[in-house]
Parts: sequence; structure tokens; C-alpha cells
Amino acid sequence: MKKRINFGYFVAEGGRSIISHGLMSFAAVCMIVACLIIMGSFSLVALNAQRMLGQLESENEFLAYIDEAYTDDMIADLQKRIEAVDNVSSVRFTSKEEAKATYLEGHPGGLYETLPDEVFRDRFSVHVTDLERFDQTVAEVAALDGVVNHRAETAIAEGFVMVSNVASVLASVLIAILLVISLFIIANTIKLATFTRREEIAIMKMCGATNWFIRWPFVFEGLMLGIAGGLVAFFLQWGIYAFLYNAIASSGAMTLFPLITFASIAWPVLGVFVVAGVLIGGCGSVMAIRKFLQV
Repeated sequence: MKKRINFGYFVAEGGRSIISHGLMSFAAVCMIVACLIIMGSFSLVALNAQRMLGQLESENEFLAYIDEAYTDDMIADLQKRIEAVDNVSSVRFTSKEEAKATYLEGHPGGLYETLPDEVFRDRFSVHVTDLERFDQTVAEVAALDGVVNHRAETAIAEGFVMVSNVASVLASVLIAILLVISLFIIANTIKLATFTRREEIAIMKMCGATNWFIRWPFVFEGLMLGIAGGLVAFFLQWGIYAFLYNAIASSGAMTLFPLITFASIAWPVLGVFVVAGVLIGGCGSVMAIRKFLQV
């Protein structure tokens, strides 16, 4: 029963402090909103970049040329063996006639029309699942009986992997830096609000109140400010993202830059924003009140 009474007291005191220091509370919420939107924007850019890189990766492939002596049944068996190789996602057969037609599409003109089909080879287009194992997969497929040659753009695969890794690291570093900056700003904002109550805290200390009894109302105040900031930031982020999404869609650039719809990630984003707001508000309050407990 006592815990319930104390809990209600802490929440009531935190709410009373928010109302009585309305301007400072508003400033704290604004800082949380600004920091969360900045972090959220970087995260959404990184998420879309990862998706686009993933699509580029899925389009990457290498060619495995087939022994000309192989019959249709042997080719079908070879395709099954390639599909069984670890890290191979799909295998597509292209006959020499289809290869010639594709080549002529990219080289219009009568000069190449007379090329015999024998100039080209039957081949498999092999897609991989994990680009980091691209070279290994190429070597395993090339070692199979019936594969006489291969063509693989390993430099492109390595480029995709490097860009993906750099994007992930850069996004993580930026988010970490912004989180630290946000925590510092909110702590100083709440510290200003706490400064006006330093005499009240000193009186409570002299009356025998424990540090945690004094601290909890400020912690709950920070938690409520953090939740409010997280919710406001979520809806503002949704509006900003929807505006940019519609602008890109109306410009026709969606074919080049296919973006994730915000509705598909709304719940995870809401959870992250609320949790981040709670952590920033709670930790900022603890950091802010520490100095004034030294009475």
C-alpha cells in the first residue's frame, strides 16, 4: 500500500512540476522532439539506403558457361547441382540462341546479324544470397564438372559490400553522437528547471528526506516529458516522411529510389521514439538532480 501511495505521490509531484514550470517543460519537450527527429531522419535514410543496396545486391549475378558436349538432361542435372551450392539463391538457364538475341539487342546493326549461334555458349545466370561470400561461391560453382568457364564482376560485388558496411557504420556513429548530444541538452534543460527548486530540495534534505525520495519526482517528470516528446516527434516524423515520400512519388523518381512506406514501419518507429524519449528524459533528470542533492 505504501508503494502505491509513494508511486502516486511521485507521479503527482512530477506532473505538478511540469505544469508549474510550463515554459521549461515546453523547452525540454521541444529539445527531445528536435533530437529524436534528427536521429529518426538519419535512421530512416540509412534504412532506405540499406533497402536499396539490398535490391542492388539481389540483382547481382555471375555467369557459368556450360560444356558444349552436355545434353539437355546433363544441363538439367548441372543446374540442380549449382542450385545445391550453399549461398546460391537462384539459377537461370540461357541458351546460346537466347544469348545471341540478347547480345544483338545491345549491339544494333547488321554487322553482328551474321554471327553464328556457335559463337555463344549455353550458360547459367547464378544469383547469390550473401555478397560477402561472392568469391567463394564463384569458386565452388566453377569447380563443378560441366562448368568450363565463368564471368563474375567481383569488383561490383565488393563495392556493394563496402558501401553497405560504410552506410551501416556511418549511421550507427551519427546516431550514437546525436544520442549523447541529446542527453546532454535535455540534462541541462531539466537542470535549469531544477535550479528554481534548489531551496525546496535543501529544505527536504534537512527534514530527513532520502536522496531517492527527492529524486523520484524529477525522474517521473523526465519520464513524462520523454514520453510526450517521443509521441510528438513520432507524429512529426510521420508527417515529414509522408511529405517527402509523396514528393518523390509524384516526381516519378520512385523507380530509381524506391522508399519504404512509413505505415509499414510505424509501430517499430513509435516504440523506438518512446523508449528513446523515456531514456533521454529519465537519464537527463537523474543527471540534472545529482548536483542539487549535495546539500
